[in-house]
Amino acid sequence: MKNKKMNRLDLEERLIDFAVLIIEISKLLPNNRIGNHLAGQLIRSGTSPALNYGEAQSAESRKDFIHKIKVVLKELRETLICLKIILRAKLIKSDEIIETGINESNELISIFVKSVETAQKNIQKRT
Repeated sequence: MKNKKMNRLDLEERLIDFAVLIIEISKLLPNNRIGNHLAGQLIRSGTSPALNYGEAQSAESRKDFIHKIKVVLKELRETLICLKIILRAKLIKSDEIIETGINESNELISIFVKSVETAQKNIQKRT
């Protein structure tokens, strides 16, 4: 998929898959105070990008679109930090699923940073 330009629906599907991965990771966390706290945080921040991206698709203006995409970025970064905490605290036996989540977070962050940059450049061209 890296050679082909990703379209809106591909990205939406990728965000949905990411949300499902985050849900699977949260299920693996221990059922104690720490695990429950991080699971709740992870579920909120890790499923939010897909939902906010859906909102961005019906943005009322380019500025509104940029704002909503920045919310997606904020949530992705929050998810990334949460995954790093889980990894370093060794809260899940297998690092592989966490590393998959970290890698996907980083890739999605890169995509959305570019998206914001492009949208901002397009606004500047019009003024």
